[in-house]
Amino acid sequence: MNGHYDIAIVGGGLAGGLIALAVRRAHPAMRVALVEAGDTFGGNHRWSWFDSDIDAAAGALLGAFPAKTWHGGNEVRFPSYTRRLEADYRSLDSRDFDATLRRLLPQDAILTGCLVASLSADAVEIAGGKRIAAARIVDCRTAPPSPHLTGGWQAFVGQTWRVHHAHRLARPVIMDATVDQIGGYRFMYLLPLSETELFLEDTYYQDTPRLDRAALERRIAGYVSGKGWKGEVIHSETGMLPVITGGDFDAHRAALEVPSVALAGARGGFVHPLTSYTVPIAVANALAIADVAADCDGPALARFLSERAQRHWSATGFYRLLGKMLFGAARPEERYRIFERFYRLREPLIERFYAARSTPADMVRVLAGKPPVPVMRAVGALLGKGAPLVQGDER
Repeated sequence: MNGHYDIAIVGGGLAGGLIALAVRRAHPAMRVALVEAGDTFGGNHRWSWFDSDIDAAAGALLGAFPAKTWHGGNEVRFPSYTRRLEADYRSLDSRDFDATLRRLLPQDAILTGCLVASLSADAVEIAGGKRIAAARIVDCRTAPPSPHLTGGWQAFVGQTWRVHHAHRLARPVIMDATVDQIGGYRFMYLLPLSETELFLEDTYYQDTPRLDRAALERRIAGYVSGKGWKGEVIHSETGMLPVITGGDFDAHRAALEVPSVALAGARGGFVHPLTSYTVPIAVANALAIADVAADCDGPALARFLSERAQRHWSATGFYRLLGKMLFGAARPEERYRIFERFYRLREPLIERFYAARSTPADMVRVLAGKPPVPVMRAVGALLGKGAPLVQGDER
């Protein structure tokens, strides 16, 4: 099928798409394949990031995509205060991600509608008998539920609304936690896409992997009505993301590894374990792979990413500890207090936290002072093992 490729990236989500584009830009002579089971790249998602999250090289790669940009800062809302933060904010719709990849990648690199049956060191076997041969293979498919990891879940429904009159929301609201706290830490996430279009996401940090879509849609409609907005939904999405608090990372990777096949994206463990905030990590990983792709054969690239994943797991232990506190020490309806306290800290610390680049001084500052959870529950959470991250149902 389409001959022999120098590198095949399996899974055309954010991580896979960025890797394909980064390799293509760094090594135009390399033949790249981006293999996706669905009909489009990126699925049905929206990804956002702060300008401060990325350096110039990352900005150059992300600059290929038509992201929406807000230069007026952003804000958070809690029961006891509202705070405006100064960082510029950007957001990318997966439909624009798909269109850009189709425009910038060669036609023979675009392999959508290809459901993978199996992988080996030098080939991708497609259901139905087709075969894609490649010298290097990177597996970026969706990470399956893992009994080897522990934690909770971030469940959400997102909707784009077209309102009949200007909504007058001046800037993104990263968290509006003034809403009723139902089943866990709940907040609304708001993006003013235009004067009459709004993206609203109802998000929950909850113990179980269950998403009642109809209930969340009703709550979003109630929120819209409460703000005095009238309009209709023109697009929607749902998500259920793991919030990783611990586990056996080696066993998790061993269950997914194929000899000499590199693991990247969430499947490889390249996530922010607490926030599921992926753009800074995904773009840094894509650039790192592009730097070595021409000099590494398949086994060497697999080792490179395995070592990089181990370093990432070690570097993000602080966020897993905070996740244990969130799920194990805070009562579900009181979890908002942890974030309420966190957002009183200095803005550079908050930005580094989301980019998974907290300094040792940041960590001390986050943990200093009176904890927003009962001390004995905190001790119990730290000593506990946590619940395995196995998937449930969606209604």
